[in-house]
Amino acid sequence: MEVMMESTEKLTDTNAILAYLYETFPLCFIAEGETKPLKIGLFQDLAERLADDSKVSKTQLRIALRRYTSSWRYLKGVKAGAQRIDLDGQACGELEQEHIEHAQLTLKESQEKAKAKRIAKATAAKASEKASKKPAKKVAPKRTKPAPKPVKEAAPAVNLTPAVLNELKQNQRVNVKLGKSPVAGVIVDIKKEDVQVQLDSGLTVKVRVEHIML
Repeated sequence: MEVMMESTEKLTDTNAILAYLYETFPLCFIAEGETKPLKIGLFQDLAERLADDSKVSKTQLRIALRRYTSSWRYLKGVKAGAQRIDLDGQACGELEQEHIEHAQLTLKESQEKAKAKRIAKATAAKASEKASKKPAKKVAPKRTKPAPKPVKEAAPAVNLTPAVLNELKQNQRVNVKLGKSPVAGVIVDIKKEDVQVQLDSGLTVKVRVEHIML
């Protein structure tokens, strides 16, 4: 009976796991505002500290930790002079320059992707609004000859943008690039860079994140 109760308590949502980490390790994981760089190898410390905790699994912890360290506010905190900290908030060494440069590059790329996504969304909204404001076509006068059949207008193109791994979650609807046309489906599982998607056709496929479109 205890095993069943533990399984029902296990956290699966990444946001819920992050909230649990904020509460359990408040000196390490900062819920709001500027964060501090984490100790290298912190995941192993975290897994050992929570080894007897039935609420989280190592897989879910890894996903939550990846989302935390890829957030903009975390990447902004990886800067010169900053000290890495452990689970108890204790300083454990300064950052290396290559880690600072990597964080700055990752932040820049993430912000550029977000900007491109916003622009694409705004462009699609403007195109849709413009199409809705087109004046109604004049009715042609009646003729003795049958009028030609109207040509069906092509369906508006769907603007899809590349997915960002840390923004994906289970049960999210996405499009998978298979061949020329994207195929709709739902995310079943996320493991590192691989995303398992169940297509609307019923087929389940495992693809890299670069093949996922939103």
